[in-house]
Amino acid sequence: MGTTAELADELLDLMFSRGPLGATVYGVPGYDHLLADHRAETEESTRARALDIADRARALPADDDPVTRAVVIQQAEAVVDEIDALGVEYTITDSFFAPAGEVLAVMPTTVLSGPESERAYLDRLAAVPDFLRRIAERQLAGAAAGRTPVQHLVDAAVAHLDRYLAADEDPLARPAGSEAFDAERARLLADVVRPAFAAYRDVVAGIQGRPDDRVGLGWLPGGETAYAALTRVQTTTDRTPKELHQTGLDVMAGLAAEYAELGRRVFGTSDVAEVLERMRTDPALRWSTEDELITAARKAVTRAEQAAPRWFGRVPEQRCRVEPVPAADAPGAPIAYYSPPTPDGLRPGTYYANTHRVEERFRYQAEAIAFHEAVPGHHFQITLAQQLTELPVLRRVAHVTAYLEGWGLYTERLADEMGLYSGDVARLGMLAMDSMRAGRLVVDTGLHAHGWSRARAVEYLRENTPLALVEIENEVDRYIAAPGQALAYMVGRLEILRLRAAAEEALGERFDIRAFHDLLLGGGPLPLAVLGEVVAEWIRDR
Repeated sequence: MGTTAELADELLDLMFSRGPLGATVYGVPGYDHLLADHRAETEESTRARALDIADRARALPADDDPVTRAVVIQQAEAVVDEIDALGVEYTITDSFFAPAGEVLAVMPTTVLSGPESERAYLDRLAAVPDFLRRIAERQLAGAAAGRTPVQHLVDAAVAHLDRYLAADEDPLARPAGSEAFDAERARLLADVVRPAFAAYRDVVAGIQGRPDDRVGLGWLPGGETAYAALTRVQTTTDRTPKELHQTGLDVMAGLAAEYAELGRRVFGTSDVAEVLERMRTDPALRWSTEDELITAARKAVTRAEQAAPRWFGRVPEQRCRVEPVPAADAPGAPIAYYSPPTPDGLRPGTYYANTHRVEERFRYQAEAIAFHEAVPGHHFQITLAQQLTELPVLRRVAHVTAYLEGWGLYTERLADEMGLYSGDVARLGMLAMDSMRAGRLVVDTGLHAHGWSRARAVEYLRENTPLALVEIENEVDRYIAAPGQALAYMVGRLEILRLRAAAEEALGERFDIRAFHDLLLGGGPLPLAVLGEVVAEWIRDR
């Protein structure tokens, strides 16, 4: 049967064998030569093994490391839900949410540390043709069964692949190594990799996708069941799309008073519609250059680093780097994202800010996003988790989106408590990000459970958030391509706030915010129910 720790290691191997690029992202060795095998028979075998691990974990004594046991069960069941959703068959888009896009986004971040890592990278390049062929086979089979992608995103994926194929410098040539490595990599890229991407591009271009008025999973065979499964994976709860839709509407309505107050101070009006319109249209609130945006993000991160010791007992030793999203990836990339460091420190944690069409993006967003993605958000959570060497590796890298993104969103408001925002304009950005995350609950469920069109989703966010149209369109396309993922942010933040309020009420003057934050970050990513149990036990012990 094995111990809890042994089951955690077994499951981690299963998960990284299924998604080896994830191991590269987190710097876990042993998988850097692999790419995912998306054949149906391989997925079915993985599914059976995940169910077996979950069953064996349930059979363990309840007092045998109950937190790790619960994480193993949830993560194993998430593997099953993801496989059952058949996402590989219909996920074609121009970002890292698609299998081919993930290769182009992740492989350039690989760190080479010697001959062994060089050989692994070359083996991974050599595996690209089989990888793309198997994806193409699954996507053609999915289309034949009625599980089609969205035409708008198919077109975007073709454009992304065309940009890759036309690039003067291949992004997959970024890791620099020995002279022999560089020569063999150049040969593989020219003779193996780029022809394989060109062939895959032609397959994708020939797939007929759904129109923009039928973009959600609900339009696909088995789509309702698939969306329910992905909702469980992303939120780690059993809340229904209907409940989540209403939660989004309620949170959105609750932001009106804050918009009115800040609008009065910044624009001289408390009319929320007028405040949102000013935020959308005032040219003074837009960036002029890419350097301006990146500089503002770096300053925000530096302020957060300086203030952090007053709010956290433990802070990462590694600083967070701030860089623009690579130009080839930027058109399909989100507003910003974080790339974790490797545990050995060879690749630093990096916050990527999207400077594509920078003159259409707004100044007021920069600080809230930097706090979320970098400090004290994802950089703190992920880097500190890597240092929990007393825990199984699964506990340090488990992909629990509701915890990960809930923490990131929580830190946007925490930053206001910490005095990090430069002024009321930046606080408007905090509200704008809240609106977007509340809107995600409404729009993601609207698209996939209520049959909304892409245009209706875009219009809802245009009416209820001050985001630029370029960002709204990117957001909506992201929700279409990654069903359920956007639900995790607000669900996780609301649960963290609930747990904090419960701790403050129970402990009164004994409540220590530094100790509370250390608790939240001291056990690795946890499903929300498990996090609740951990906090409840902490309260009892104190």
